[in-house]
Formats: sequence, C-alpha cells, structure tokens
Amino acid sequence: MNPKLKNRILCALFALVTAGGFLLHLLLPDKALSVPERRKLAQMPEATLASVLGGKFTAAFDDYALDQFPARDAFRTLKAVVQYYVLRQKDNNGIFLAEGNIGKLEYPLSESSVLRAAEKFVSLKAQYFPDSRVFLALVPDKSYFLAERNGYPALDYEKMVTLLSENTEGIEYIDLFDTLSADKYYTTDAHWRQECLHDTAMRLAEKLGVSGSFTWDYEENALEDFYGVYYGQAALPFPPDTLIYLTSPTTENASVLSAETGATTEGVYDLAKHTDGTSMDMYDVFLSGAAAVLTVTNPNAAGEAKGRELILFRDSFGSSIAPLLLDCYKTITLVDIRYIASSYLPQYVDFHGQDVLFLYSTTVINNSAMLK
Repeated sequence: MNPKLKNRILCALFALVTAGGFLLHLLLPDKALSVPERRKLAQMPEATLASVLGGKFTAAFDDYALDQFPARDAFRTLKAVVQYYVLRQKDNNGIFLAEGNIGKLEYPLSESSVLRAAEKFVSLKAQYFPDSRVFLALVPDKSYFLAERNGYPALDYEKMVTLLSENTEGIEYIDLFDTLSADKYYTTDAHWRQECLHDTAMRLAEKLGVSGSFTWDYEENALEDFYGVYYGQAALPFPPDTLIYLTSPTTENASVLSAETGATTEGVYDLAKHTDGTSMDMYDVFLSGAAAVLTVTNPNAAGEAKGRELILFRDSFGSSIAPLLLDCYKTITLVDIRYIASSYLPQYVDFHGQDVLFLYSTTVINNSAMLK
C-alpha cells in the first residue's frame, strides 16, 4: 500500500473514532456511579472565572472526561485482557489471577506499620481495659495462600506475627492461619466466606474460653451475583460469587445498636443494603457494613453466656464472624478505630472488664496508619 494512502487512512480512522466518541459523549447521559469500581464518577464541573483562571476547571474537566468516556468499562476490560493475556503481564495495577481466583498484591512488609499497630493495641489496653482478658488474632489476606506459590511477591507473614507477638505484652495471640485456605474466601473479593468459618470461629471460642456455649446450627441463605471489590479492579468478565449468610434464632432475635445514630435494628443482617440500592457492596449485609461502634445484644443468651460480654476491635472481617460468636455472649460490641479516634471511645463504650479481642486483617496491620 502506498505510504501516503496508508497514513491518510490512519488519520481518517483516528478522526472518525475521536469524532464518534465525542458525539456519543454528547448523546449519552452522564453516569453517577461506577458499580464495578464502587465509586462515584466525576460530573461536569461548573465553569467560573476563578476556576478557569486558576486551572481547577481544567483539572476537574479532565477527570470528568475520563470518567464519562463512552464504553469506558469495555475499554478497561480490553486493557486488562491485553495486559494479562497478550503482553503476559503478571498483574494489572497490583491485581493478579491465580488458581481461578483474583488476588491483590500486598508487599513488602512494613515493619514500622506493624510496630505502630502493636503500640496502638498496648496503649488501648493500658488506658481502657488494663484488667480485662485481651486477645489478638490476624486474618491473613488471600495472597497468603496464593501469591508466593504462584510466583508473586508476598509479605513475610511469619515476621509480622513475630513482631506483633513480641511487642504486645499482656495480649494473647490466637493463630487463625491454619483454619483458613484460599477457597474460604470469595473469588472476586477480599473477604472470607461466612459459611466456611466453622473452624475459625471455633478456634476463637476455644481460646476465648467460651467454647462450651459455641454452636453451629445455622440455615444458609443465598444472595446471587455478588461482584466483589477485586472484580471491578481486575476489569475482567469473571463469574460472580454467591454470598451466603447464616441465620439462626440467635441472629434473628439479636438487636443491633448504633452508637453513632442511636438507632436499634433487629437481626444482624441488613438485607436492605442489598435490595434498596443504598450500598454498592453486597458484603454490607453483614451488620450494615462500616460503622464506628455497634453493640449486638443476644436476648437468647443462656447459661454462662448470660454473664459474658466481648469488645471486638475489628475491620470489615469482623462483621461476618461476630454473628457466629453471638451464642457465646450476652453482648458483643464492635469497635472500628478506622472510623473513630481512640480518644472518643469512652463516650460510646462502657469499659468494665469485658473480654477484648483485636481481630484485624494483615492488610490493615501492614497499613496501620488508618487506625486512629
């Protein structure tokens, strides 16, 4: 082909694609949300003299144009397919595929972050519950089971555990790693599957000394088409997970008090989060998702459980395992110090000698600056 003709054809195709994209952008309505990415999309910024002259309008318009580009999700998928399967890259923005699973690289180990977390836990114990029985357990992120054996860099998990154990005097460490495996996590998400947590919940109950009240008599309830956080980040057409939540008379009759709002709800599962569209994350059905302080009361508590209370310092993993320990306690108070400063805790939590469990994912421990 004549080089000049070839260049003209390429220029014409480029102009056609550009003009077509611009025309589609004008014709199609702007989207408010990106469900796969679980975030709000940028909207058309207001053009004012100050914003134009100051450069803020241009920056905001760039974000808007990128977020509202026609067929944006299709192009994200195309990019991911090319990177994974054509260029044979091992990961796409830290997201990797292994053994039919989607994982996220968490590397390297931040020793300073681990020590910061240990210092935080010891400080909380000394300040608020010096005489309580206090425990610490780690939830390994999914990469613990997938990364290293598939050729990806991985945290030094053993060193993380050692650093925490050696720097949390007076706090008993509970090892959960051997109770878990990759198939006990959602394929498209970071979280563990509640229906797979019998061994993990039992280990906690045994170490907390409440296994005599521990039961596992639940009905499984399924929510289809759960697209986890890694699904959107991978941008690949992965099949969705099924989210299963476990119910029993205890979980159904329990009441949940939000210290932030003062509202009390019945039952530990908030199905409205799934049905009314108020949340883009189906995992929020577990105790309504992120919350600074929640107190779950078990009116069915019997025997020794009637005199027991637990304070659970946790991240999102705690939302799905707390209901499984409810038969062992009269109340479980869940505290998330990612959303409330520790200095404010006495305003919302009455510390009076309850059992205390720090339960955090290794990802949070490796990024502990988020703990306030």
